Amino acid sequence: MEAELVPLPLVLMYHSVDKYESDPYQVTVRPERFERQLRWLAARGLRGVSMTELLEARREGRGAGLVGLTFDDGYADFVTEVVPALHRQGFTATVFVVAGSLGGWNSWDEPGPRKGLMTVTEVRRAAAAGMEIGSHSLSHVRLSEVSDGELFDQVRRSRLLLAEITGSAVTGFCYPYGDAGAREVGAVEETGYDYACAVHPSRLDGRYAVPRTFIGDRDTGPHLFAKLARHRLRAGRAAR
Repeated sequence: MEAELVPLPLVLMYHSVDKYESDPYQVTVRPERFERQLRWLAARGLRGVSMTELLEARREGRGAGLVGLTFDDGYADFVTEVVPALHRQGFTATVFVVAGSLGGWNSWDEPGPRKGLMTVTEVRRAAAAGMEIGSHSLSHVRLSEVSDGELFDQVRRSRLLLAEITGSAVTGFCYPYGDAGAREVGAVEETGYDYACAVHPSRLDGRYAVPRTFIGDRDTGPHLFAKLARHRLRAGRAAR
């Protein structure tokens, strides 16, 4: 594991922020809950930042008090709900976009509720608002189940498409479903990404498989405190 990731950084994993009636996969946080979660962080001297800002700060020895904020799938509500809330707190974040589904919907969540995904214009708006755009593959497939050729297509083409859209280098990747073994991690590194986010801790923990802490609509202050404490305990063990 690279020295700058010891101890492991605290990275929160969100998906969608919107009003909802049904959410079987628990990927949606109501806007009012999200606002309270951001205020909870700020009240404790923590500042939410993008993954690139977080890792750069840690390399330079100024990562204290920074928390990575990530949003998977690139839902349209990232622009309408998330960005304004982040700006109110002076926070930034990384949104991982499914490059081949821009302007579409979350077909991988069937039969769950259909959610719209950001369009090309909205991706540019998010980038212009100071948010980092990362890749969440080309079509949100389980990378461990595809051929070597398709794996590199999912990883490389998604990066090229998003770089063309934003006019900036795309340096971060997020494994769909957190599905990452040694082959998938190697493909991301070989493609030239600077880092990648996973979901759960594993033997691959490091710059190309950064574990994250899931945040949902049920996470009130006490839940957030417990998750922060659990992360610190786990990070301490990893450092030893």
